[in-house]
Amino acid sequence: MDGIDRKILSEVQSDGRITITDLAARVGLSVSPTHRRLRELEKSGAIRGYRAVVDPDALGLTFEVLVFVTMKQEDRDTLLEFEAALNAIPNVLQAQRLFGDPDYLVRVRTADLPAYAELEDNVLAVLPGIQRLNSTLVMKHVVTDRAVPV
Repeated sequence: MDGIDRKILSEVQSDGRITITDLAARVGLSVSPTHRRLRELEKSGAIRGYRAVVDPDALGLTFEVLVFVTMKQEDRDTLLEFEAALNAIPNVLQAQRLFGDPDYLVRVRTADLPAYAELEDNVLAVLPGIQRLNSTLVMKHVVTDRAVPV
């Protein structure tokens, strides 16, 4: 990956809908080599995809919670089953497995506190292998959807 590839990555992170013509002008290449480099970045996995960034508040999902999950069972099958079940919950926006305690950090969006309470009681708490859930409310976003430094 060279400087031109990094410029391409920077530009498409800022504007995923940029035209090849505009992208070429911004990175200082003609259209054909820019298009070829962009396709190679996609093929290599450096660019994983394109999407619209939707405001959850606009959908009424104004309540955000970070859930710290401690597992009582950490055998491979239990973890895989837990992760698959977590992946199937639409209100889970992100989930990371961590080293140490807690075992997972899960970011959840719901409409309000009662909706989250129901989700925690009836969905999250019954997932396989869980020992403890510890929930923290998000007060304010300070840094969000930052581009990856290139």
